[in-house]
Amino acid sequence: MATELWTQARGRFAALFGRDRATEIAEELDEVREDLRSTGDGTAAAAEWARRLRRALAADPEAAEELRDLLAEFGPAADRGSISNVINGGTFNGTVVQSGRIDHLTTHQNPGNS
Repeated sequence: MATELWTQARGRFAALFGRDRATEIAEELDEVREDLRSTGDGTAAAAEWARRLRRALAADPEAAEELRDLLAEFGPAADRGSISNVINGGTFNGTVVQSGRIDHLTTHQNPGNS
């Protein structure tokens, strides 16, 4: 995540656990972020934070609405614009690399270029 976006999301997420613990939670989130950057495996961290969220929501059911808002704003389904790559006509000799989420991938071969 970009630094500014991470800072916003981290602060809002940490606040779900209570204002008095927000700083502590934000520091823990930074540690998890660094671990993810170095290992690339977030399976254990995701399971741990899911448990923590369940406990936090059980303690404060009204926080569910705040969590929904947070996920809508920062979650994977949030619309942050889209990028479209189109290669059309002519001859293209080379590699196209696109990273991130790829939806609706369609390739076509021109009949004259078989």
